[in-house]
Amino acid sequence: MSFYYIKALHIIFVVTWFAGLFYIVRLFIYFAEAAEKPEPEKSILQKQLALMQKRLWYGITWPSAILTFIFGLTMLYLYGSIPSWLVWKLCFVAGLYVYHFLCHRIFRQQQQGILKYNATRLRIWNEVATLFLISIVFLVVLKSSLSMLWGILGLVLFSVILLLAIRIYKRVREKS
Repeated sequence: MSFYYIKALHIIFVVTWFAGLFYIVRLFIYFAEAAEKPEPEKSILQKQLALMQKRLWYGITWPSAILTFIFGLTMLYLYGSIPSWLVWKLCFVAGLYVYHFLCHRIFRQQQQGILKYNATRLRIWNEVATLFLISIVFLVVLKSSLSMLWGILGLVLFSVILLLAIRIYKRVREKS
């Protein structure tokens, strides 16, 4: 019975972690766009966005990532064995943590006023979390290697569509 409570908590913190990852990159984008504004608008926006980033990152995203990890390890222990689909899921989860740490680096740079990425690159970066989400959810639900193959093919197709949509969106924004 305790396994299901742990599983429920794991899912809750996965959801809040993803919410934080999706929103933090949007804040990165807004921060980068604010850099193109004239003063004093630039300073006012960047100061507020930096505060919002800090509250989101340390108040929601980091705690959710840590609790996701703790409850995930607990479930792994209670599960007892590691089927092949779970190995693949753990690989994607490891990739998601790498993504999290790379977001942390961008967060620290922007907190110091350093902008290494423009808004377009950050928009592309924002979609990486979506790709991890799709991969992990399909693996957990379908639990099949063949489904994994179809999932990867679908993921590649979805990635291409996302990149095209970002380019089209950029062109539309530049025209207006």
